[in-house]
Amino acid sequence: MSKKIASIRGMNDILPEQTPLWQWLEARVRAVLGAYGYQEIRTPILEQTDLFKRSIGEVTDIVEKEMYTFEDRNGDSLTLRPEGTASCVRAAEEHGLLYNQSRRLWYQGPMFRHERPQAGRYRQFHQIGVETFGMQGPDIDAEVILLTARLWKELGLADQVTLELNSLGDSDDRARYREALVAYLKEHQAGLDEDSRKRLERSPLRVLDSKDAGTREVLENAPRLADYLNDEARAHFQSLRELLDRAGIEYVINPYLVRGLDYYGKTVFEWTTRALGAQGTVCAGGRYDGLVEQLGGKPTPAVGFAMGIERLILLIEQRNPELPAPLALYITAMGDVQAHALALAERLRDALPGVGIQCHCGGGSFKSQMKKADRSGARFALILGEDEVAAGTVTVKPLREQSEQVQLANDEAGPWLASRLAG
Repeated sequence: MSKKIASIRGMNDILPEQTPLWQWLEARVRAVLGAYGYQEIRTPILEQTDLFKRSIGEVTDIVEKEMYTFEDRNGDSLTLRPEGTASCVRAAEEHGLLYNQSRRLWYQGPMFRHERPQAGRYRQFHQIGVETFGMQGPDIDAEVILLTARLWKELGLADQVTLELNSLGDSDDRARYREALVAYLKEHQAGLDEDSRKRLERSPLRVLDSKDAGTREVLENAPRLADYLNDEARAHFQSLRELLDRAGIEYVINPYLVRGLDYYGKTVFEWTTRALGAQGTVCAGGRYDGLVEQLGGKPTPAVGFAMGIERLILLIEQRNPELPAPLALYITAMGDVQAHALALAERLRDALPGVGIQCHCGGGSFKSQMKKADRSGARFALILGEDEVAAGTVTVKPLREQSEQVQLANDEAGPWLASRLAG
């Protein structure tokens, strides 16, 4: 017997029993995004490696350690996308979507990072992301945050997440702050964890993101980025806070929030939860006004976010939401009536658009077919045997309620079922 081939570690199958919850989540997200006027964009999962080196930053963990990068047969260096923003910017610029206009875009799909797999974080993971372009003021920052807040309501997660905010200022602000932070951390280097000491020279702002207890203690007296913001960045952040206050959105200011990608500036935010054990981020984003120009386009203000679907699924599963059954009707075929059963199924699909209807195939006894009808989750079993075919009728048996089965003429079945399914 040949050896079985297993899936790659950290790249998981989503099985038929799991996909209804994913579809339920995706449908609600799609509805909210549509209500705000956002348009979907779909980009390839493979991009030129330089796209991510130039956007994310060559000294980030993602580029140095986590990307799936390889040479193709032409010798070109390609990378499976580790995040969606750079691909969205590339596509929007390449196809002229940003020329003298603003854009509100969204996407969903798999991303790839070679990390240690853990609950809700895998090597192939799925994100839903939003990117907006061409709007400079804090009002669009507020809109994308309000949009995420509405998503939590739609998903029943509003009481499970906390909004954290910070401002990174512009590149000059961060350069001045970086100098002060490095000077302070070098004086207290003995108290830093090993990863933070490595980051000190190459990406010192990432030290602020450390979860190590000793490093956190050192950071308590470190310089604060807020003290280095210019007047414009300070006013932008204050206006954003006022907009959120007026909208009734609660938040906390987290001075250590820096995000792990080089392209962010001014507003950054995260929605975090403790419902999955240790504090975890389920949605994160911010403003990245310099990225379009960095990738070859004209200076374009931009702000967006991404959320991890796997982590959202873990949160939603704790609520155990009641999902609609994918099937409403299960048609059984007793005896030599399979052609009639298939024809009945097609007539009912015409009469009941959008209703899930499955026709039994493969034969079997009455008992076995009824067991399959029950396991399917359908509300009604339609029993079709040789007697029903001869009489031009079908027997309808309720499977989820205590009521008697009825026998209907073929032309009565569609209207009768439509009225019952609508109730």
